[in-house]
Amino acid sequence: MMRLKLSLLSLVFFFITACAGNPESTAALQCERGLETAYKELDFAKAKGLGGTMEYTKAASLLTAAKIQFEFGKYPNCIDKVKRARAYIRVSQQ
Repeated sequence: MMRLKLSLLSLVFFFITACAGNPESTAALQCERGLETAYKELDFAKAKGLGGTMEYTKAASLLTAAKIQFEFGKYPNCIDKVKRARAYIRVSQQ
């Protein structure tokens, strides 16, 4: 029974790590699309004169970090950073 649990756990871990680096995975596409959308929102915020706000700066930093995560195949981390950046962009526009 213990061996079966360990085998299943190993299989799940292998599946998760294999998907994390797959550039064709759903997570990779979600990260890429999120980056595109967030950069458009960031550009729009800057055009509205919000480029100097603290929230704008935090969002820009998070998007830079998310892009690096994307390049290294760390898609869940990228998605998290994109979501946080988009939240900062929304706050900067209020």
